[in-house]
Amino acid sequence: MRRLPLTLAALALMAGSAAAQSLPSLGETQAQRVARREAMAPPVLQEDEQLQAAIGSAARPAADVARDPFRHPYETLTFWGLTPGMSIVEIEPGRGGWWSAILQPYAASTGGTYTAVNRPLESMGVADGSADLIVVARAFHNWQRSNPSRTGPYLEAFFKALKPGGILAVEQHRADEGLNAAVTAPTGYVSESYVIQAAQAAGFVLDARSELNANPKDDHDHPYGVWSLPPVRVSAPRDGVATDRPTPLTEAERAALDAIGESDRMTLRFRKPA
Repeated sequence: MRRLPLTLAALALMAGSAAAQSLPSLGETQAQRVARREAMAPPVLQEDEQLQAAIGSAARPAADVARDPFRHPYETLTFWGLTPGMSIVEIEPGRGGWWSAILQPYAASTGGTYTAVNRPLESMGVADGSADLIVVARAFHNWQRSNPSRTGPYLEAFFKALKPGGILAVEQHRADEGLNAAVTAPTGYVSESYVIQAAQAAGFVLDARSELNANPKDDHDHPYGVWSLPPVRVSAPRDGVATDRPTPLTEAERAALDAIGESDRMTLRFRKPA
């Protein structure tokens, strides 16, 4: 089981929170994002042995564990503010969700609760003011491309479901700034400012941004959108995946995409004002 040192100062949290309040720059490059990542090391304010145990559990599928180097579960969850005993709600995890395989046993072992909410999200089934943490992973592009009018009401429902001071945690494939979400969402990406502005419109305060899950090798431009990359690895035209390429990938193209790894992603923490 991996153990993480307690070497990250609370100053990193303060710096991250202060920098988080401004929207990403339209001209911010991949190199600048990497520099921001190094300057805003995610805070790990305490060891959480039960979280380490959930991540290191033999019950987790091998395919999930193989993705840990790209998704940084311990660092991401502690950045989001996960603590023992929380009431956790995960939005659209599907069956056997990647995060749910960690969050569900963690909640059970710490005296918390875990609730998975799939569609229709309009009727969440979560009592107002009852959740400590709502996790939304890789969903904003789906809402935008299926029906853009859904995003606002969904975020408003999450706001109502959270306790005052509760956290909205977001992980999302990230498009370059300045691009219209209606154009980028069919490829699986939306900009960081799009997510931030949508959450703020619902009443959330941006608490912190992290570059934990950034990938400078991802240029966001692939034959079959983000699904060209691992773990989905679409290599030929298929229903539901936007593309203007009618032919399958060559072996060399497939190898080049695999070498990129998983997508470049934003990692955001919002808070419902107390």
